[in-house]
Amino acid sequence: MGNCLAQPVENHPSSVKLSSPPAVLAPTCKKPPSTHTISSSSTKDNIIGELEELEATTTSGKIVTPNLKVFSLAELKSATRNFRPDTMLGEGGFGRVFKGWIDEKTLAPSRVGVGMAVAVKKSNPDSEQGLKEWQAEVKFLGKFSHPNLVKLIGYCCCEEKEFLLVYEHMQKGSLERHLFRMIGAARGLTFLHTTEKQVIYRDFKASNILLDEDYNAKLSDFGLAKLGPINGNSHVSTRVVGTYGYAAPEYVASGHLYVNSDVYGFGVVLLEIITGLRVLDLTRTTGQLDLVDWAKPLLPDKRKPRKMMDSKIQGRYPINAAFQIAQLILQCLDSDPKNRPSMGQVLECFRTMQCHQDEQSRAFQRALATSVRRSSEQ
Repeated sequence: MGNCLAQPVENHPSSVKLSSPPAVLAPTCKKPPSTHTISSSSTKDNIIGELEELEATTTSGKIVTPNLKVFSLAELKSATRNFRPDTMLGEGGFGRVFKGWIDEKTLAPSRVGVGMAVAVKKSNPDSEQGLKEWQAEVKFLGKFSHPNLVKLIGYCCCEEKEFLLVYEHMQKGSLERHLFRMIGAARGLTFLHTTEKQVIYRDFKASNILLDEDYNAKLSDFGLAKLGPINGNSHVSTRVVGTYGYAAPEYVASGHLYVNSDVYGFGVVLLEIITGLRVLDLTRTTGQLDLVDWAKPLLPDKRKPRKMMDSKIQGRYPINAAFQIAQLILQCLDSDPKNRPSMGQVLECFRTMQCHQDEQSRAFQRALATSVRRSSEQ
């Protein structure tokens, strides 16, 4: 296989806190071909008006005219049994997420186990993320349709100062609980980056990648998403928000947000997956608190990535595959966004590695079958 990676970069320390506390690849890897917000006084009609655009299709997704259900607070209380604690699926900076049930056709609340399961995200009145992040979720998820983006079904606003969002329910939770489902997440990011108006996701991390019943990965939580640069500009200047450890160094240092800033976060999550370690863990020994700082100097050495791999996946991937992934991570974590691959290139590299691994698996199965047949003939 050819080499389409840049040279390994020097280790870059992560020292700035954000809003939350603290390769050998195929030569076929090729590049694929002013923001605004909704004011707090926006009516529901204005929200839909903000979203309306001409339909534009891409390879595997499209921009659509929003058709979101406007729920009342009473309906969502009924769907979730008044947000009972035993229906809670998780909790984040925005608030808590509860499991509910609605009718598949009318979207009216239904009994537990009847109709369609949904995830209802309910804002925390004390959360700083509140209205703006709720608006961003409606603005972006409301107009995008893609198999690797979580589907937004509807929303509720301006009742008792509550902001709620209703999504399809993802049965298998987030990527934090599973391994190597990154190709779907790569498809989702590639779609966002290649729409007519590029979208920068800005908060790529394992807990924001959800898995459906077939373990297909889908991006969720668009509260920090932002439209990409326009008029030939290379970046968007904005305040620094996100989760410590996942944000690209250029964004942390200057507030300059590039489309390829998302690629850095992708590299961090991929590093978490192959090592089985979180990006930041204060219980680890000094020098290993920050996963990126500790791992980057080790990734160029062909012998070390395999030793770094999570014990749960050791033995499932040959040495060459482990080194290929290590080199892809290095390129994604390049300190210069211009040197990082596009998500289209990352996706193509994943496909190449997957095909190569499938070929090796088939070759092994053929060899095993031949061996068994010869043994039976003797």
